[in-house]
Amino acid sequence: MKKHPLALALSGATLLALSTAAPALAQDAVGPSDADAAKNLSAVVVQGEIVYRDRAADIDPTLVYDLEYFQRFEPATVGDMLKRLPGVGFVGSDIMEYDGAQLRGLGGGYTQVLINGRKVPGAGDDRSFYVDRIPAEMVDHIEIKRSSSANRSGDAMAGAINIVLRDAYKFDGSYLRLGVNRWYDGETNPTFGAVTSFDALGGRVLAGVNVQDRYRRKEKRSDRFADDSLQQKVSWEDQTEIKDGRDYSGNLSYTVDVGDNARFSIDGFYVKTERDVTEVSYEEKLKKGKTQNIRVPGLDPYDQKNYGIAAEFKFDMAGGRTKLAVDHARFRNSQATTEGEELFESAGSNFDDRWSIDGAKWKETAYEAEAVSARDAETGFKLAHVRPAGAAEMEFGVDYRNKKREGMVVGYAWEAGAQGQLPSFPADYALDRSVASVIDEERLDPYLMFSGKGGALAWEAGLRYETTRSRVEYIEDAQSEGRVDRKYRELLPSASLRWDLSDADRINLSLARTVKRPNFNELVPALLDGEFGDNDYIGNPNLVPETANGLDLGFEHRIGRRGIVGVNLFYRDVRDLIEVVNTGEPSKEMQGIWEGLVEDGDAVDLADAMQHEPAESWLYTSENMGDGKAWGFEFDLSTPLTMFGLDNTGVFANYSWVDSEVSDFMGKRRFNRQAKSVYNVGFIQDLPAVAASFGMTYRKQGDAYERLLGEEVIVRYGAELDAFIEKRFGKRLSIRLSANNLLDASKDEFFDKFNTLAGQLGRDYKEYELESESAGRSLQLVARWAF
Repeated sequence: MKKHPLALALSGATLLALSTAAPALAQDAVGPSDADAAKNLSAVVVQGEIVYRDRAADIDPTLVYDLEYFQRFEPATVGDMLKRLPGVGFVGSDIMEYDGAQLRGLGGGYTQVLINGRKVPGAGDDRSFYVDRIPAEMVDHIEIKRSSSANRSGDAMAGAINIVLRDAYKFDGSYLRLGVNRWYDGETNPTFGAVTSFDALGGRVLAGVNVQDRYRRKEKRSDRFADDSLQQKVSWEDQTEIKDGRDYSGNLSYTVDVGDNARFSIDGFYVKTERDVTEVSYEEKLKKGKTQNIRVPGLDPYDQKNYGIAAEFKFDMAGGRTKLAVDHARFRNSQATTEGEELFESAGSNFDDRWSIDGAKWKETAYEAEAVSARDAETGFKLAHVRPAGAAEMEFGVDYRNKKREGMVVGYAWEAGAQGQLPSFPADYALDRSVASVIDEERLDPYLMFSGKGGALAWEAGLRYETTRSRVEYIEDAQSEGRVDRKYRELLPSASLRWDLSDADRINLSLARTVKRPNFNELVPALLDGEFGDNDYIGNPNLVPETANGLDLGFEHRIGRRGIVGVNLFYRDVRDLIEVVNTGEPSKEMQGIWEGLVEDGDAVDLADAMQHEPAESWLYTSENMGDGKAWGFEFDLSTPLTMFGLDNTGVFANYSWVDSEVSDFMGKRRFNRQAKSVYNVGFIQDLPAVAASFGMTYRKQGDAYERLLGEEVIVRYGAELDAFIEKRFGKRLSIRLSANNLLDASKDEFFDKFNTLAGQLGRDYKEYELESESAGRSLQLVARWAF
């Protein structure tokens, strides 16, 4: 890859400083700054007091929440933890599931998810990572990074979520976690976890293992009408979906001090998800004067693995501290989805709200199957050096990262010859299509950053230069469609100021330029037939990243010894937004209609065909189109009520309001799926006299809107109420009963559907759909024992 002069200059500065450094450790070098006494793991089992949000020492605006902040509500996954934090939304997740986390209401691709400060591959086409894959038991603390710094990857337009796993140096002791979950339909399943940390091999070792049976039953109802007047119902559907499986996970950490001024550490994690998603739908529709009753069974078994390993060596040299780090992480997904449709037909007068095939005639049974596989790997290397520079501190380094994503989708089809026949997969299916893609990205990102502290002020400022080489190869039905190479470079400046007005009051100001790379599916030039209503879609490998100039301004006040209240304002000015546009080429379906208008073998004359049958559907693609902006207000409170004489009562509250503006094919709108607001309120009451406690939290997420070609959606979630009660026995045993979704919240969606752009502009409906899903309440009983 050809190197840009600025990249060479920043990289050269790093190598020059290291090559000229003295071979011996400097006399004035500072030893490991985090050499605090190891925390006893029994504190995780039996909490002597309520835990509140920490005040971060970082100069850039950061919120820090230890695992103990969440622990009494017994979260199962990182998603269960994040749902309680300010500004974190989950628009798009099923009810009672928390996978694609969104900061500031922006899509998952705008939110960076890190594990131990490192990027990890995930399932999302938008490069997002599903946070419900990581069990809560592996976590030490979670950081919300509201702005960017030069020493971190700049693809964090909405902010970053850093999941810091437990490490050997910070913990000592062992404990077991045993529990059982009971769901509203009577299903029960167990959960098990164990963590231990001890001295070994001259250093410290921590190991953890977690096994969770994961279950969720969901009921969904859909009612479809001719238009939004709701006067004419054209179909309805009842669906039951069950997700049933098991997650296995483990993590291992080893840390050892080398001499007096160096430390070596290695850590790894492994998460495996095995899950069967079974569903059955009963649909009734009125079509061409006939009543159709359709039974739709479906099965989606999948096997996903996330794992990673990283090593780090820190040592003092030349009056500063140098870090060498290498990491490798992989994601693998294997699925084989089947869905059938058994169709019966009767007189139109039979259309009602009761599914029945009495007196109906069997018409057809057809099945579709799809085998999906995806492999995603990321390898990174970091070289950094921190040293004094006059009254300031200078950090410079270079990050190298290679990402390779391979995906394949193979489609099959089968049709019955008589009623009652069912296919076996894959023997009875005929190959329908296959699509494979390989996306390879290589990055070299040098950076330079200065920081300093003086009196009440602390500051940092830096430059990061991200260079990316992207290669996309696409194969359809075993025929190569070619390869596209792209290179792009982004200079990302950032600066943060922290001003301690007093011991209690603090102001944070941050300015940063960030980047969002295109989604994988937007890069692959695969033709997707009928992707948007009757319109087709094809990816565009020539897209360039979106960029944003951002501002964060916050105020934080410490309440007494443990409480904190904070407010934050943010603004993002986004450039080169990626939006869907019309290529001007008719859709595949439209071309088929025109071909039917001419004699066999004759060529289709486009102008003549348009006169006979004007095109109503088209081929669309993605382009960098125009600009956008997002802004909002964030508030969080975490404090005991000591000022009211209630030192054993803790209250928690956060509220985020967001707004935005972008332009698309219809005009102005918000960012797609940006919830207008999200808030949490709750309390914990400790009862020291009886060694017990209880508490509740209430969460509500505002409406979100999405507008795509051919479809507009409003997404609305009901309020969630969770509660717990805990009893402690001495200093080594605790038992907690927690309840989730006590209000039986639902997820409601409102779909406006259109066949063509002209129909969407003129509100000529294909159909209007109301959809609601619910998952019921759940209980969890957990015992923790430290030893």
